[in-house]
Amino acid sequence: MSSESDSSLPTSYLIPVYNDPVGIHETLHSITQHNLSKYNVFAVDNGSTDDTRDVIRNYTTKHQNVHLLVEDEIQGSYAARNKGVQHAEGEVLIFLDADETVAPDWLEIALEAMEAQNADYLGCNVELTLPEDTLVGRYNAHTGFPVKQYLEEQNYAPTCALLVKREVFEDVGLFDPRLVSGGDREFGERVHEAGYEQGFAEDATVYHPARTSFESLAKKNFRVGRGFCQKQRYYPERYGKPGVPPKPSGLSGGDDQDDPSSLFTRLAFMFFSGAMLACRGAGYYYEFVFGEERDDIPAPTS
Repeated sequence: MSSESDSSLPTSYLIPVYNDPVGIHETLHSITQHNLSKYNVFAVDNGSTDDTRDVIRNYTTKHQNVHLLVEDEIQGSYAARNKGVQHAEGEVLIFLDADETVAPDWLEIALEAMEAQNADYLGCNVELTLPEDTLVGRYNAHTGFPVKQYLEEQNYAPTCALLVKREVFEDVGLFDPRLVSGGDREFGERVHEAGYEQGFAEDATVYHPARTSFESLAKKNFRVGRGFCQKQRYYPERYGKPGVPPKPSGLSGGDDQDDPSSLFTRLAFMFFSGAMLACRGAGYYYEFVFGEERDDIPAPTS
């Protein structure tokens, strides 16, 4: 269902953010070093209670192509991304997360890959950086984002480094705002089932800071577990009935990012792996017992 692509197509960056003034500053600073005449930037604040919006407004006053959007009604990154999709201009929509950075030629490389592969949906390479050299951070960097593997085996790319043509959303619908995690996979599978071409831009690298604290990584995995259960609740025909969590996918990444060669490091990584699996299980059963409060959020429609 692909149509011809062109590296000069109008594009828009969409960046959801919640209570992360430092992260959104880093991302907007990275993007605004480029030639903004060819695209717009939409930072979507998802109900922040700190000075995140002030940081965004500071950029909007300096750069006419940077815009602030607000999603206060639904708490969740997919609802924020949907707000961006509904307001953004451009034939290609670019999804990044607050706290990521890209090189000046990143967009050009990604759009060229989209054209060369005749892709409607394009995942990009994600490299995890270590803002602090902690054992948890090294573990997170080692497991990484194996985006190419996600695309080949599960037909999706994470929304932290994703380009999608607008026509895809018009056909298959928006992200599912009911999901607190896993909405990128659910959406990617819909795109694949609709027959759109999915691609991977290995040379277009997004730099994403690794989670360096045990608490931060545990919270993420708890949220991932909740997302597993939510997908089963809303899509049992695709993911199975709630009550029995899916088996771990076995996906891993980053063999060249950090070789856990020492016995201590290997044992620590084994502990982290077990602990994060337990956090996902805890999140899954928390959602199974208490999670129906999001059922009144409308499902995506095409």
